[in-house]
Amino acid sequence: MDSITLDTVDLHLLDLLQTDASQSNLALAEQVHVSPPTCLRRVKRLQDAGLIERQVAILQPDRLAALQGHGLACIVEVSLDRQGTDLLDAFEARAVADEAVQQCWRVSPGPDFVLVVHTRDMPGYLAVSQRLFASDANVRNVKAFFATRRAKFDTKLPLALIQ
Repeated sequence: MDSITLDTVDLHLLDLLQTDASQSNLALAEQVHVSPPTCLRRVKRLQDAGLIERQVAILQPDRLAALQGHGLACIVEVSLDRQGTDLLDAFEARAVADEAVQQCWRVSPGPDFVLVVHTRDMPGYLAVSQRLFASDANVRNVKAFFATRRAKFDTKLPLALIQ
């Protein structure tokens, strides 16, 4: 990634896009007080610099549950028996490749990994458990915490907005 300097307009754009990336270029330009072509150039620059990783739709799980069942969300702590770089990398590669794993964090101290896993049901979780944990001789301990309610979920990163 090339070096990039961020000014107030860039930070404001990033903040707005984190809240609603579906806004039109015209709406964004009005909110940051620049012309639409300038706004478009700046957003493209932020994308090219890698500051905007991707734009996605965030689904509302409770509404989706009414259509296809609630699903099962859990946070899983995974401790490996040996923590060599190649062993950590190997487990991480398998975890991030699994569709049921929404997030994979390598953490310290405590367990080696914390995973956020979402499956359709308990048999789905059992299948993930077999694929990722039971089949890996280096997995020493797995501790799963099954979600009963999601009180907060946000993808927005705090920015040091210049006033």
